[in-house]
Amino acid sequence: MNLGLKDKAILVMASSTGLGKAAALEFSKEGAKVMLFSHDETKLKVAQAEIKAETGNEPAYTVGDITVYGDIKKVVQATIDAFGPVYALVNNSGGPPAGSFDSFADEDWQKAYELNLLAYIRTIREVLPYMRKAGEGRIVNYTSSSVKQVLDNLILSNTFRMGVMGLTKTLSQELGKDSILINVMGPGRIGTDRIKYLDSVRAKKADTTVEDIYENAIKAIPLGRYGEPEEYAKLTVFLCSAANTYITGQTMLVDGGLTKAF
Repeated sequence: MNLGLKDKAILVMASSTGLGKAAALEFSKEGAKVMLFSHDETKLKVAQAEIKAETGNEPAYTVGDITVYGDIKKVVQATIDAFGPVYALVNNSGGPPAGSFDSFADEDWQKAYELNLLAYIRTIREVLPYMRKAGEGRIVNYTSSSVKQVLDNLILSNTFRMGVMGLTKTLSQELGKDSILINVMGPGRIGTDRIKYLDSVRAKKADTTVEDIYENAIKAIPLGRYGEPEEYAKLTVFLCSAANTYITGQTMLVDGGLTKAF
């Protein structure tokens, strides 16, 4: 299948590690021109080198804070300067802290909003003029499997990830006339540092080991294992490719069958 991504400008947010890095790698394999973005330049340099070594295609990178609007403007402009108008945007961000409702004050809610919803709004706002002018574009918003079935002890994530769903569904109606397709992806238990953190929180709360948490968790996954980041990234690449011509406004989970809700 020709994905039509060679030399296309792709911006992947929060891409120095984890799911963002995996997506950047898969895009690079397809010959796309990828811009990485993170607050950690050391990790960005490592990701850049590893992707180039594996694909022969070196991504660029921009250092910044996803919650700072000026930095979002900076990375979009840097992508345009390096590669031309942004063809596809992958919105990704780190997850907010775990905890129950009584654990958080206004400041915590505000930070989670800025990280997991407002950052996406701002990034989309910045790329849309270029996509509209080009007459095409793809946007994928990363969330969580919690958009289909809420996760215990993750009230901040559960709340604002749902906002991303509402944003995406509404924009799919508004942007269809511009041939801009926008979708949501949610990971289940994919083997990333975020999952390691959450498993460690669960282990501490249950007074058990991370290994026990893992063994109990995979019993609920029909495929019997955690997913790999590249398995998640491959769907991202398809949704952002020329092969996807009619999927928009949808929410897709990559979770090995874990989520039982429709």
